[in-house]
This record gives sequence, structure tokens and C-alpha cells, in this order.
Amino acid sequence: MERESMEFDMVVVGGGPAGLAAAIKFAQMALESGDEFTVCLVEKGSEIGAHILSGAVVEPRALNELIPDWQEQGAPLNNPVTDDIMYYLIDDHQGMKMPSWLIPRALHNDGNHAISLGNLCRWMGEKAEELGVMLFPGFAASEVLYNEDGAIKGVATGDMGIGADGEQKGTFQPGYELHAKYTLFAEGCRGHLGKQLIEKFELRKDADTQHYGIGFKEVWEIDPKKHEPGKVLHTVGYPLGHFPGEALGGSYLYHLEENQVALGLIVALDYKNPHLSPFEEFQRWKHHTYISEQLEGGKRVSYGARALIKGGYSALPKLTMPGGMLIGDDAGFLNNLKQKGTHTAMKSGMLAAETVYDSVKAGSEGGEELTGYTDRFKSSWLHDELYEARNTTAWHHKFGLFVGSAIIWAEQFLAKTLKIRLPFTLSDSEPDHANMKLAAKARRPDYPKPDGVISFDKLSSVFLTNTNHEEDQPCHLQLVDATIPISSNLPLYDEPAQRYCPAGVYEVVEEEDGSKKFQINAQNCIHCKTCDIKDPSQNINWVVPEGTGGPNYGAM
Repeated sequence: MERESMEFDMVVVGGGPAGLAAAIKFAQMALESGDEFTVCLVEKGSEIGAHILSGAVVEPRALNELIPDWQEQGAPLNNPVTDDIMYYLIDDHQGMKMPSWLIPRALHNDGNHAISLGNLCRWMGEKAEELGVMLFPGFAASEVLYNEDGAIKGVATGDMGIGADGEQKGTFQPGYELHAKYTLFAEGCRGHLGKQLIEKFELRKDADTQHYGIGFKEVWEIDPKKHEPGKVLHTVGYPLGHFPGEALGGSYLYHLEENQVALGLIVALDYKNPHLSPFEEFQRWKHHTYISEQLEGGKRVSYGARALIKGGYSALPKLTMPGGMLIGDDAGFLNNLKQKGTHTAMKSGMLAAETVYDSVKAGSEGGEELTGYTDRFKSSWLHDELYEARNTTAWHHKFGLFVGSAIIWAEQFLAKTLKIRLPFTLSDSEPDHANMKLAAKARRPDYPKPDGVISFDKLSSVFLTNTNHEEDQPCHLQLVDATIPISSNLPLYDEPAQRYCPAGVYEVVEEEDGSKKFQINAQNCIHCKTCDIKDPSQNINWVVPEGTGGPNYGAM
């Protein structure tokens, strides 16, 4: 059965902030000039926002440019930051409040909003539709299509109704081909197609190694007497490390609307100890006195986890290829110093859309490499912001949290106060997966059992993600070599997939004859992509499952 095709001027893959901003900007420009150019956006989640997970404190800079009257139009940014606090946690009870002057200016949140990014994306989706953008939620872009000359032709959505045995079921429906003059890839961190494009077109040839973290999030309803709308709390230190070689990261607790708080922990994926469980570290962090006292008497209502991209300016790949562009976290535009990526993702999408529009307006038939996107980026505030933060990840990786943060403070003081920029950019070339110690040489943490009040187990947490996949379908977690988990990863690293996965997807089980088996519970997968990043053998390839599969996060 042949696939049907549809033709557009621009196709966007991914319904996050970058993709939606690109679609809106392109449609705005077409409307303003009276042109009938077409744009569509394809999103693998069941609806726009279903797979969106972020803290989130949002800087409205890009939104101000994209939709200046967003307040009048009812954008869900109703919770301005009112209090901005950071603690250095020493152990499970102690900590100290950091004075404002000791916190880099970039981390201050004046004028920002603590919100649900999922709800913002839903609102942006409505604005896009009002402008004539065709939205296709529930369709996973599974394949890049190419013209005979090698330029990107568009994407194909995955076939529906394929059984686990690879055969067509009675419900089989072929995917659609979405052809475009230009295709923008906005899949988020470690995008399935973006990863392929980076390899095919050698986009990382002149870039530093990319780095990642895994971010956890829970939303709680708390005692109204403890609720302070707009209060923003960040912590560093406990339960992670303080010095070089130790696990790095930080945490947050944001007071939202309606007596809710969002809280979470981010763990850098360059950690060395194969016994470390980021999920357990998150659960342990919640028992710190400063955090637990805010949660006591409350109720957990949602949970999620997602890899995030944090290599910054030096790790940006080449952004363009014939017929296509990388935007948002598919490229890696997150500002690790600010710990924010929404406004930067949106700006990258807007710059790409402007470039595409100028090209089709001039009569282009598509397929060209629009390097004008790179030129626009280099002359924008987005470039300047990322350049200022370019050494953040490297300082932390080389010197640890304590010393690295001191150096970052000094660098930012020189740049912001004295207008002196360091004349060098640090290289940080060791990939995250290559840092893992042998299990025999690493300390095994003693994680307490969850109490069911403040801390919880993985499976009850996954239940709150509303994750679902069609059970009878090919496994979307592909092993390059099915023998490696037991023959290599288990004896060397105690198979760390059992611990770095935040959803209990991977297990080592014992067969009746005493042999070990690597079991993949793909139904549990919440599409965080951590396995694709952290596996020490680089043996796991995450590909898209059937459309609509995965989490349904709601207002996360």
C-alpha cells in the first residue's frame, strides 16, 4: 500500500516551544504580506503539550517578540516570580541561603513567570491554528525523506498497525509523506531524526561534544497556608556532589497557582558511579528538611522525567543542511547558566522561520541550504546570550560544583560588571557515557525505601505519567547487539540501565536455569531518551513508537 503525500512550503517536526514559534512566525509573515504559503506541524504526542515537561520558569523575551499582546490574548503566564531564593545544601538537614550578590545575574528571575510549559504550548497551538497552521498531533515523524540530489524532501509519519513480529495487523494504516520546500526539526533533546541528520551531514564536525542531564519533575498540591504564589527556590549541593569527579546537578521548587508547587532534581549525565540512581537521588532530596517541610500534608499529583541538553554554545552543531534546519533542543540552544531553554528555543524557531519565509517569498523551489539562518543567529541576542554562558558546563565538569561555580561567578562578574570577556572558550570533549567507572571500583549508595508519603517507587510514579503504548508493536528501544547487556554491561557496570532509566523500563531477570536475561518493558517508556545517551556501550537506539504513544503529561 502506497503512502499518500501532502505538499507544504514548510514542515515542522515537533510541537514544543521551538516548533510552535517557528510555525506561528512563518504564518504571521504570510498573513501580513497576503501570501498563501502553507505550513504544517507534526507532533508525536496525543495532543500538543502531551510530551512537554519542564520546570518551568519562563523568560518572556521571545514571546514578547512573537506575540507582543500575549497578555491580552490570554497566554497562561499568570504567575510572575515574586521571591527568588537559592540554598546551598550541605547534608540532609543543613543548608545555607546564598546572598543575592553571590548568585550570577543571569540566574535572577525578575520579570519571569513560573508556569506549566505544557499549557503554554497548548495555547501556542491554538494561536498557530488560528493563523492557518495545519497541526497533526498523534503522528510520529519516523523517517526523513530525500530528493535524488540528497536534499531533504520532508518526512514520513510511521505506519500504524504493525505487530511486534513486524507483520501488518488488521488495523494497519500506512504513514503519510509530508513534503516541503524546507523542513525544520524541533524534536527536543536527542531527537530521533535530528540524531540521524547530525550523523549523515556531519553537523558536529566542528563542534564540541554535546552534554546532557536528566531532569525530574513532580507537581504537588500543598497546604494553602504554606503556598506562596510566585516563590522560586533553587538548591545545589546535597544529595549530589560538591567536588570534581562527583555527580553534578541542582534542584528546584516553584510555587505555581492554585496551591500547587512544581519540584524536581536535575542530574548531569556525566556521572561516574554506575550504581547511582538519579530517580532515587530525587526521592532522597525531597526528604531534606527545607523541602519536606513544604510538602508535609500535601499530595503528589503528577510525575515525569526528561533528558535535557546542556552543552551550550560550544556544542552547537552546524544548524543547516540542504532543505532542512535544526531548531530548539534538537540543536541544543538551552542556556545552562540560566537553566532556561524556552525563550532560546522559541527564538531559534523564529529565526529559522524568517529565513525560510524570505526564501519561499523570493520564489525558491526548496532544497537549498539556507545558511542565512546561521547568519541571523550570529547577529541575534540568542547568540550573545549563549556565548556569555559558553564555559558554564566545562567549568563544572573540570572543577566540580564548588570551585566551578566560583569560577563561573567570577567570569560573569568580569563580563557583566567590568565588560571584560575571557579570551578563550573551554573544550569539554569527553562524552557523558564514557565517564562511567567499573562497578567493582564504585561505591554502592544506600538508598532508603520510599515511605509512600514524601518519596515513592518508580512504578507508582510512572502510573502518574498516564503513559500508554499499543502493546503489540515493534519495540522502539532497539539494541545494536542484544548480547551486550548481559555479556558486557552486567559484569563491567552492573547493567546501569536498571538505574538510570526513570521509568523501570530495563531489568535484569534470572531465568529458571539461573542464567540472566535483559528485559525491556517498553510499555513503561516515558520518552526521556536517557538510555540513548547514557548507555556505556552506546548499544541502545531510541526510535519513535506509534503516534500517540508515550506519556500524557497534562499541565506539566
